[in-house]
Amino acid sequence: MIKVLQTGLYSTIQDLGRLGSQEYGVPYSGVMDRQAAVYANSLLGNDVNNAVLEMSITGATLKFECDTLICILGANMNPMLNDVTIRNNKVFKVSKSHVLSFGKLESGYRSYLAVLGGFKTEKILNSRSMYPNITKESRIKNGDVLPINSLTSNYNMPYSNLRIDATYINESTLNVFKGPEFEKLSNHQQEQLLNSNFTISKNNNRMAYQLVEPLENNLNGIITSAVLPGTVQLTPAGNLIILMRDCQITGGYPRVLQLAESSMNSLAQKVVGRSINFKLISEF
Repeated sequence: MIKVLQTGLYSTIQDLGRLGSQEYGVPYSGVMDRQAAVYANSLLGNDVNNAVLEMSITGATLKFECDTLICILGANMNPMLNDVTIRNNKVFKVSKSHVLSFGKLESGYRSYLAVLGGFKTEKILNSRSMYPNITKESRIKNGDVLPINSLTSNYNMPYSNLRIDATYINESTLNVFKGPEFEKLSNHQQEQLLNSNFTISKNNNRMAYQLVEPLENNLNGIITSAVLPGTVQLTPAGNLIILMRDCQITGGYPRVLQLAESSMNSLAQKVVGRSINFKLISEF
């Protein structure tokens, strides 16, 4: 078990998402930065879909009640084990009563803690991802006890070695495909969309990121249609909204772009005020 002493700003248990339930209106959810979560699990020898702890802006303080192995990827929050600095992208053995904490955020936005065998919280609709009204809690709380597997004495320490390219965390160019309504934009609007810098606003969360700069818009709304994480919508007021992992499954705003999966990971690591731009890579 792991006891939560302090949650950090916003920490949740996530896996790769709740697939197969969208016909019931259930969002996909899952880790915001899939690359970080998959690599952390891979370094531990876990299944890539094992649940991890996603921490945003500030890290949690956790006390381990059993021996285990851990790996941290994503944002650099200066992790410390018993007040001794450890680093991202490496497997560490943790003993019973050890405390994991985090310091100042140095880069990125979200950090991922993977443990041997994954977090064993309740699975609902084939996923452990926390989401309001689907799971009992939408985030972890102080005093929570998170179930994990204990490290057995005959376990062989993995010596996994992955070359981790973390440059995507600071990448400002997001690769996109044309959305279904892209061609309804005028040539001027298309050029403005693909040749401008946009700023991430304070209105951002696991559901969507809104951008500060407006885009001229004279398009009509569309019949409610399917949307996905990474869909870029254009509102009647000209606001650009990028849907994220906890987004709804349908929407009525024109879908002008669709982010590539790699750029979803990059955007998940962007804080308020960061500048981004779009690069068209192929037809949608």
